Amino acid sequence: MTTFASRHIGPDVDEQAHMLKAIGFGSVDELMDAAVPEVIRWRGGLDLPPAASEEEAVAELRELAGRNRVSRSMIGQGYYGTVTPAVIRRNVLESPAWYTAYTPYQPEISQGRLEALLNFQTMVTDLTGLATANASMLDEGTAAAEAMTVARRASRHKSTVYVVDADTYAQTVAVLRTRAEPLGIELRVLDLASEPLPEEFFGLHLQYPGASGVLADHAGLVELAHERGALVTVAADLLALTLVRAPGEIGADIAAGTTQRFGVPLGFGGPHAGYLAVRAGLERSLPGRLVGVSRDADGASAYRLALQTREQHIRREKATSNICTAQVLLAVMASMYAVYHGPSGLREIAERVHRRAVRLEEGLRTGSEAFFDTVRARVPGRAEAVVAAAAGRGVDLRLVDADTVTVSCDETTTEADLAVVWDAFGVAHPAAAGEHEGGAVERIPAGLRRTSGYLSHPVFNTHHSETGMLRYLRRLADRDYALDRGMIPLGSCTMKLNATTEMEPVSWPEFADIHPYAPASRAAGYEQMVAQLEGWLAEITGYDAVSVQPNAGSQGELSGLLAIRRYHRSRGDEGRTVCLIPSSAHGTNAASAVMAGLRVVVVGCDDRGNVDLADLDAKIEKHAGELAAIMVTYPSTHGVYEAGIADLCAKVHDAGGQVYVDGANLNALVGFARPGRFGADVSHLNLHKTFCIPHGGGGPGVGPVAVRAHLAGFLPGDPLRDGSHAVAAAAHGSAGILPISWAYLRMMGPEGLTAATAVAVLSANYVAARLRDHYPVLYAGAGGLVAHECILDLRPITKAHGVSVDDVAKRLIDYGFHAPTMSFPVAGTLMVEPTESEDLVELDRFCDAMIAIREEIGQVAAGVWPGGNNPLSNAPHTAACVSADEWAYPYPRSVAGFPPGVDRASKYWPPVRRIDGAYGDRNLVCACPSPDAYEGE
Repeated sequence: MTTFASRHIGPDVDEQAHMLKAIGFGSVDELMDAAVPEVIRWRGGLDLPPAASEEEAVAELRELAGRNRVSRSMIGQGYYGTVTPAVIRRNVLESPAWYTAYTPYQPEISQGRLEALLNFQTMVTDLTGLATANASMLDEGTAAAEAMTVARRASRHKSTVYVVDADTYAQTVAVLRTRAEPLGIELRVLDLASEPLPEEFFGLHLQYPGASGVLADHAGLVELAHERGALVTVAADLLALTLVRAPGEIGADIAAGTTQRFGVPLGFGGPHAGYLAVRAGLERSLPGRLVGVSRDADGASAYRLALQTREQHIRREKATSNICTAQVLLAVMASMYAVYHGPSGLREIAERVHRRAVRLEEGLRTGSEAFFDTVRARVPGRAEAVVAAAAGRGVDLRLVDADTVTVSCDETTTEADLAVVWDAFGVAHPAAAGEHEGGAVERIPAGLRRTSGYLSHPVFNTHHSETGMLRYLRRLADRDYALDRGMIPLGSCTMKLNATTEMEPVSWPEFADIHPYAPASRAAGYEQMVAQLEGWLAEITGYDAVSVQPNAGSQGELSGLLAIRRYHRSRGDEGRTVCLIPSSAHGTNAASAVMAGLRVVVVGCDDRGNVDLADLDAKIEKHAGELAAIMVTYPSTHGVYEAGIADLCAKVHDAGGQVYVDGANLNALVGFARPGRFGADVSHLNLHKTFCIPHGGGGPGVGPVAVRAHLAGFLPGDPLRDGSHAVAAAAHGSAGILPISWAYLRMMGPEGLTAATAVAVLSANYVAARLRDHYPVLYAGAGGLVAHECILDLRPITKAHGVSVDDVAKRLIDYGFHAPTMSFPVAGTLMVEPTESEDLVELDRFCDAMIAIREEIGQVAAGVWPGGNNPLSNAPHTAACVSADEWAYPYPRSVAGFPPGVDRASKYWPPVRRIDGAYGDRNLVCACPSPDAYEGE
């Protein structure tokens, strides 16, 4: 019988037998007994529901979705109804060409995604009036928190005070509080309409328009803040910015916010692409990804990630942020919304929204003079009754307090919705709308009206027909490499199947169209699904409690470390501030520790890649009284099951510390080991790795944090409740994509999940066995086995023949592959993680390509091809290069374009040659270049 697991797992029974024979084992059970140390082995099975068929799982999800009640939300607060153009929904959100790609570290095969992100950056800089924007943030709350730390780094002020206007979204204030406290920042929330700014502060946060809906002229506050040496962040609504003055025009240093209302569904809180933009001079302080324009080997314009040396994977504890991936898929959607509508279309939508709000106010007669889309009404003692009356007719309003209600309009608001609101307030309906169309910006004061242009680049003024948009999206997708083309064997990234059945529910209105602050009765299905998912994850990991709020692995790390910090402080152990981190750890670990107010102390690794237990003992002894935690990845960052992990946990516990096990490599443990039962106190998981949420080209992701019982009270909570320690703007983070992992677990069942782990380990060991004679496998555990990934050491080749790891990675493009992870965790190496989803044909195709490349290196070594002029050093080769009239290379065109094993009929051609990264950083351009930049290409 065909099961979902048999479709998810690539190698069938016969292929597994072939692979097992190649590595010297008779069965998968025998392999796992040899690979997984007995000291951590879990043999109790997983107490999960048995596997459901795809049809059964969809039916169960339909039932859960049916418990949600889609209403007309007029709650606002940064979350709005929006219309996702069908051409964008079908060809971006629902297209594997977009959602199965990885972060564009290989820019030559990521040009489509990079162009879309450059469009996003241009959209943000144009609308905010600032110089540079990054390629998305996790949400508005996170963007505001990152803006706060940018201001602190850039300010010369010694003050630790950060001022936040009281008319700021409550969820943003909650995230700011969480992030400020461990960094020693004093957050002061002041009603700046009536309270003065302090004499000394390093930064100021203003909401524009405010949470109340009031559209205030902040220019005076900005000027005063600058006079006192502070930097100013304006959290601005991008749709409003088509009608009102840009933050840059009133002097803001930083702008932050969300692009959700640019065609991205509500999703009960996410995922949505936040944004962050800065004035000139602050671009090197920006966190996260930044796309820039450079040139390739032929001098053609090309895109790449710029200024990467400021990021956490390089700067570690000195990084600008722990942000790793962000929200690329949603940033692409938002940018395409702007491309599709263009500047005039966006303004038309904004004017329509404003007119609805004006008409609403005409009925409510609040006396409000300046607003964009939100009207605040005082109804002394009646607020709850008004909100309940509207809810009873399917319209949700925001209850501010017993006397106040706010009502927000958006592009989905209709005259019928306004009628429900008027009835709920008990007021007469004003005259018909046709008599009151009035001025498009009649409630925006003249001094705040935007007069400057925006989105003038041709990309925002060309693709306005559906035919044009469809072809533009296809053209960009064809310039990318994603899992729909072939294997992406990136180590530590787990690029497994994102099954269509898992993905489909994301677009269902019952999941897509729920506001995160909707009444509980509207989201009963969501709450049940989240509870089930958190319970299943706790069972799989052996922990006692899970929160899915962290909307990225980096935020899961931060949440776990903050839980440890608060736990120690609750016991009076404020002095426990040292976090031990192995030298092999991903840079995000160190950056997260610093953000949690901890001091990083590095523990060495031995020549086998394991944590050096002698050095660990020395560091524990030296820091015993101040030891807060150790952060380790398991299996190790080197792709090995370290036998000493239980001993390590015991040593740290004996010294009073907590053990944080990074769950990035959980795909090697599910069903065979449970971190919460072999000594760990807390882990973050990656639903976008182990549990099948796609990487989206660099986000979205979900990084749940899982803890033992003694830490459960320190997990992040609802950002709308006091003392929540929230790390995201919505209680369940990116809830809109949780159905993906729910469906994966429900359809795999305990046996399928365990089998997936075993095949992932089998595949990695098969690749290692096939390539070991051609490239040394750097680290291995007992019996020469690796876990779910293996590291190929190219350093001897580079030293002897001058062929670099970069050369091999780019040559793999000519063979039709995305390269493995380069130079992590060891410089000059490739880390390969095949996952359980690739079948034997694809595994062999990859191995054959790597062996053929090794033979090409032999040609360089033998002097057949010059060291600096060969198929590797010149890779990748484009169709234009191979078909050029002149050919000046010392090898045939066929070798360049059609190396051994490449199918001519399905050949993938990279759109650009090798990109000059240094040129792009020296000549930083992070917005759409003018069309003449491409002239003559």
